[in-house]
Amino acid sequence: MRSQGIGYLLEFVLDREKVESFDEYPYSLPAIADLRSLKFHPKVTFFVGENGSGKSTILEAIAAAVGLNPEGGSRNTTFSTKETHSSLFENTRLIRSPKRPYDSYFLRAESFYNLATYMDDDDDPEYSRKDYLWMYGGRSLHEQSHGESFIATMTNKLRGAGIYLFDEPEAALSPSRQLAALAIFHKLVASMESQLIVATHSPILMAYPDALIYNFSDEGIHPIDYKDTEHYAITKEFLNKPEKMMQYLFEGLDEED
Repeated sequence: MRSQGIGYLLEFVLDREKVESFDEYPYSLPAIADLRSLKFHPKVTFFVGENGSGKSTILEAIAAAVGLNPEGGSRNTTFSTKETHSSLFENTRLIRSPKRPYDSYFLRAESFYNLATYMDDDDDPEYSRKDYLWMYGGRSLHEQSHGESFIATMTNKLRGAGIYLFDEPEAALSPSRQLAALAIFHKLVASMESQLIVATHSPILMAYPDALIYNFSDEGIHPIDYKDTEHYAITKEFLNKPEKMMQYLFEGLDEED
């Protein structure tokens, strides 16, 4: 029988009465301005939408509420390069199921270089984080390509029975590596009792079957079917008629010249 997912996190709730002003960032974002709550799929939930629509902002708030570093990593990852995340989590709460996760991790492309540097730190003669690199496959993350280190982290560090957050993982992954990531997603969900929340632009990743996709737009946050996403439609049209798409894109530029 196929796993139905665990669903450690049931719902993300914005305590609107705590918000001092919806005219200030991040509450002024259309995706957040009318937000009451978001229910999670017990297996995989995707956040999709344009850059700046609020996907990462809400994902950061979820990470902070779970007890994870908003810049990425596990509960024990304490590095902070710059306080750029919002205070949204202070005005939100998570509704959880009775089942508690064994593991949790926040993997984000934007700050993964900083995480790799943090794991290589050996300034303390009595304690070195390098001693814990076996959790990432035994090699320095800086000694691998961006994509290799991402896959190594997903394969070795994510132990299962966990809540796993991913912020635009496709930024580090080739198309073939994205397919490999899909297989890892499925293993984490189907046989390792995990729940995933993923902010992505990748039509490959968001094709994961039986997932809940939320579209972030100027109209707010709404569920959307995979084939109704802009990502799917544009990618399909481009691959079917690349010459026509490029002709359309370049016509305006040629006229300006």
